[in-house]
Amino acid sequence: MLVFDQVKTLDFVGPAEVFLEANQRIDSYEIVLISPDGADIVTSLGMRVGVACSAEDAGELDTLIVPGSEIAPEVFSDPRLLDAVELLASRSGRVASICSGAFALAALGLLDGRRAATHWKFTELLAARYPAVEVETDSIFVKDGPVYTSAGVAAGIDLALALVEDDLGPDDARAVAQLLLVYLRRSGGQSQFSVSLRGSAARTPVAQSIAEYVAADPTRPCTVGDLAAHANVSPRHVTRVMREEFGTTPIGFVNSLRLDLATRSLESGAAVARAADDAGYRSVEALRRAFTGRFGVTPSEYQRRFRSAHRRTHDPRTA
Repeated sequence: MLVFDQVKTLDFVGPAEVFLEANQRIDSYEIVLISPDGADIVTSLGMRVGVACSAEDAGELDTLIVPGSEIAPEVFSDPRLLDAVELLASRSGRVASICSGAFALAALGLLDGRRAATHWKFTELLAARYPAVEVETDSIFVKDGPVYTSAGVAAGIDLALALVEDDLGPDDARAVAQLLLVYLRRSGGQSQFSVSLRGSAARTPVAQSIAEYVAADPTRPCTVGDLAAHANVSPRHVTRVMREEFGTTPIGFVNSLRLDLATRSLESGAAVARAADDAGYRSVEALRRAFTGRFGVTPSEYQRRFRSAHRRTHDPRTA
């Protein structure tokens, strides 16, 4: 992990904990903190962090992780930092960025012609500054060949779990996710994360009213007109406010919340048909389409794997 002054603390600490947790099951990872010149760095929290070595002395790496910073993208205009990223990337089997760390990879051409993710507040800037990069505005993380990119902060944990899954397989990755009390694959994209929490943090009364209305009963029919009538504004105004506040359309907001509700129902042991009904889907097939679109697996397969990971995590023979 390449760290530097003003690095976002959770961007590298979160993924590091994933790899450490994985080591409790299979001793697979050696975590090395590297700074451009080998000197200690000071994080965004003001914490002084010691490192193992400089980029020059790092040697060959299996994986390079470049975390982000709140002062991005300016921090990645530092030629010393970019030189360090370029050198380490050339020595690494795969490269990953967390949050605004994508700007470093993009500046070096490592994302040219590739799909990539970054924090939603940086997506437009990344796309405008680096048109050769196919920015996926709603993705939690993206894998394109040997290059991984993720959205902000906690999404680094999602990306680290994906790396563990690639390395050790889905069962061990799910067990790590269970021990960390996180989803292996979160429902929805970053535009709706987390719907219930973001609803309470809405900046405007209209957004707050709509978020609370949808969260109170996600199963009720919700058209743009319904939401506009509830908030006593025009449908056009609802659409604009939802995009500004939550980065998605009104219907996208509703659908994401419903999918999250269905996921929780499945994890609690509900049958697929019951989960679909609880979350307001018109049919099991509608839930299946939504689920496979987000997770890449059917609801039944997700539930089977979740139960398997849960049993392994709580089986004293595997402790």
